[in-house]
Amino acid sequence: MTRWVVVLTAIGSLMAALDTLVVSTALSTIRLDLGASVEQLEWTVNAYNLSFAVLLITAAALGDRYGRRAFYAIGLALFTAASAVCALAPDVGVLIAARAAQGAGSALLMPLGLALLSAAFPPERRGAAIGIFSAITGLAVASGPLVGGAVVQGLAWQWIFWINVPIGALAIPLVLTKMRESHGADSSLDLRGLALVTGGVLGFVWGLVRGNQAGWGSAEVLGSLALGVLLVAAFVAWELRAREPMLPMGFFRSRAFSAGNAAIFLTFASLFGAVFFYAQLLQTGLGYGPLGAGLRLMPWTATFMTVAPIAGALVDRIGERPFMVGGLTLQAVGLAWLALIAEPGMSYSQMLAPFIVGGVGVSMAIPAAQNSVLGSVAEAALGKAAGTNSMMRELGGVFGVAIVVAVFAGAGSYASAQAFVDGFSPAILVAAGLALGGAAAGLALPGRRAAAAPRAQAVPEAA
Repeated sequence: MTRWVVVLTAIGSLMAALDTLVVSTALSTIRLDLGASVEQLEWTVNAYNLSFAVLLITAAALGDRYGRRAFYAIGLALFTAASAVCALAPDVGVLIAARAAQGAGSALLMPLGLALLSAAFPPERRGAAIGIFSAITGLAVASGPLVGGAVVQGLAWQWIFWINVPIGALAIPLVLTKMRESHGADSSLDLRGLALVTGGVLGFVWGLVRGNQAGWGSAEVLGSLALGVLLVAAFVAWELRAREPMLPMGFFRSRAFSAGNAAIFLTFASLFGAVFFYAQLLQTGLGYGPLGAGLRLMPWTATFMTVAPIAGALVDRIGERPFMVGGLTLQAVGLAWLALIAEPGMSYSQMLAPFIVGGVGVSMAIPAAQNSVLGSVAEAALGKAAGTNSMMRELGGVFGVAIVVAVFAGAGSYASAQAFVDGFSPAILVAAGLALGGAAAGLALPGRRAAAAPRAQAVPEAA
């Protein structure tokens, strides 16, 4: 039964990961085919991340209340249907809207899948299970650029979305028959908390996404960010006195929970910035086709599959802090290295070492951050913890893409290979800085021996 849990929860993550990497490889083709601007390309990525981030805690709360397995299956169905609409989109506007619907499906898949996986394993085996889960997800990540490049070049970019349809159709009945249902501890749904956090995250994310187009000093962006801050503050105030809070503020008394979430935010801010521009560098900056770009990205993405399971298993023995700090430092080194040597006509061999160093680093950091957060709460609270962790990932991704696109737009353009590289280099240096920020957050994690006993005692109180 546990094998089915690992496989079926990984399928949801696999679909989302494959979609992200396949879309990144297709961005240049979509830009030319649909006449999209860099801002519209940003929306094809961030419309997904926007709805994903906004709905994550809501999705986790619904799963805890009405059944994690049931809502995981609903998420698969929604993601599959939205993928078909993406494939049929006649223009960039419809594509962006369908990507937002995909994000809503992923909001159900990611936290509930992680909660179902964590509930199926005892704490001493959870890190290894998450490592295997990450490896299966890594298979999609590793093959994503190759699959995307082959499909875009051999068929059409629309087929990158059709790939999800048979996977989802096969997975849904298996989820309903091969997995046990599980619930959280709450007996009621915190509707006021849901409304406040959804509105707060929406305001914050909308401000980040609109900043490049409307202007960072515009009334729309400043008002949206201010509204987001006010609603999040109101959410915190409400949760502190709610009888059954959807996100107990006591979680944040745990350094493992707080530092792990801060690190995952900055990890994905850095990673999504790189994902957005790497395939475009190979195509727009260096002149490779979609398939050639996909093949050349595989040494980078393959590390997600090969390193993650090893890191996940070792985290259980050594602790999260060394992997988070060391991994994010390596990610920063790889990004900065590539940013400093990038130029039109550079040889691919020059890119290999930065790709591998950065890939190894992020593959070490992600399982450590996830294990840190999920290991700091009781089993009944896993859905809430996983929802918070997944929301921080997606918010980090939105933040990272918004920041690197803003830097790129200020320093470069798509007018020529040189103009592209002029924007790419400072944008990726900013991504490296975000990774270093995540390493600094990782330093706040408790040491393994010091953390073990207090965590075990504090878990019932946190729940």
